[in-house]
Amino acid sequence: MGCGNCGTGANGKPNGCKGNGGCSTGGCNRMNVFDWLSALPLHDSAKPYPVIEVTFNKGSRKDFFRNNTHNILEKGEWVAVEGIGGFDLGQVSLTGELVKLQMKKYSADDPSTLKRVTRKATDEDLQVYYKQKEREPEMLTRSRAIARNFKLEMKLCEVEVQADGKKATFFYTADSRVDFRELIKAYASEFKVKVEMRQIGARQESGKVGGIGSCGRELCCSTWLTDFKSVNTTAARYQNLSINQTKLSGQCGRLKCCLNYELDTYMDALRVFPDNAETIQTTRGNANLQKKDIFKNLMWYSYSDSSKQYPLSIERVKEILAQNKQGIKPDELQPVELEVSSNKAGLKVDMGFVNDVGQISLRALEKGNKKKKHKGNKQGGGGGNNQQRPQRAQGGGQQQKGQSGQQRQGGQQQKGQGGQQRQGNQQQKGQGGQQKQGSSQQQRGQGGQPKGQGNNNPNRNRNPKPKQPVDKQQ
Repeated sequence: MGCGNCGTGANGKPNGCKGNGGCSTGGCNRMNVFDWLSALPLHDSAKPYPVIEVTFNKGSRKDFFRNNTHNILEKGEWVAVEGIGGFDLGQVSLTGELVKLQMKKYSADDPSTLKRVTRKATDEDLQVYYKQKEREPEMLTRSRAIARNFKLEMKLCEVEVQADGKKATFFYTADSRVDFRELIKAYASEFKVKVEMRQIGARQESGKVGGIGSCGRELCCSTWLTDFKSVNTTAARYQNLSINQTKLSGQCGRLKCCLNYELDTYMDALRVFPDNAETIQTTRGNANLQKKDIFKNLMWYSYSDSSKQYPLSIERVKEILAQNKQGIKPDELQPVELEVSSNKAGLKVDMGFVNDVGQISLRALEKGNKKKKHKGNKQGGGGGNNQQRPQRAQGGGQQQKGQSGQQRQGGQQQKGQGGQQRQGNQQQKGQGGQQKQGSSQQQRGQGGQPKGQGNNNPNRNRNPKPKQPVDKQQ
């Protein structure tokens, strides 16, 4: 996070890093450098090194300048330097003896030929500088539209305007040579500035734009990496990485620079492995090398007629190769037994193949789903102590089947288009029957007997007949 986003407290210092413009994380300056020689004292006759390093556009570009002024400049100060036809403003990023080492590293020019620092920046210079910087996003959008009209195969990634507004530098990327003579004329007439076109690579473009890498941190090219070495797929093969263009490519579309970081360590570790060990001969057949485990010093072999892999130690592989040179084929590979101890029972399990990536078991989720289904089957309509049936209706009775339904006589409901008919001790009402709604009468269990009818056996009322009224007076 930059200091401009941290906010300012009552004491005038940022609330976040409290660095007053010199963030330790490099958020304020993408190419921030720690001067580890700044506290080194100089003897009395020595003078500070007359060259300083100045950064422009928040670390997007750096350059060396001669400090002919008698001012002692500190890191983070704004200074005015010589520009093209005017002046430019930048921040001091490095001073002292470390600048000498940086110039030697980048093979910089002789200090006498460098441009010089004119003065410290004033408030008026900073106002003009910020005003010109506000033009850059609009100029970038407009310049891309003009380049599209000329149908040029190029991509504009950044526009940097000089502090006095007399010059603008357009940074672009292109796969081939671009003829932009007419484009420069269009830019000069449109923006009324002196135009400079500068071609950069894809990695430099990512460093200027910035972003977050797959590791979760800011891109190395936009924070500390200044020189870009060539990266090829050989570095991935030495590290036993799968050649996957999507995973091995960075934000710039090229191979990741971090593939070179651990390459030297892997090269040193691979020196103990034997050469020309891709195939070894046994009485069963030829065993082919599948991979090298650098961390465990193992070499995995497999036969062509089987997918099983056998881990062999380096000493065993060297022994078999020595026997093959003498024309001897061993009977067995004698693989190494890999054992993994369990924390609970202390058992040892033979691991025929170890997956370095690892897998996640979903059995816990499957058990949870089974419990939910079991609870859902228990829930249903119809109270009482009756047994469950696999299918139940919402009211606790039996499931409706077909359009006409299934009529239950006696003490059961009749379901269908005609509705439910009540027979037995109740009179039939209407042609469609009497339809029960809501909770007018309670149903019981599987039998679906209405409340108050009694525990009549349905087998006794298969052919019910209306009962004759009994005259109590007789």
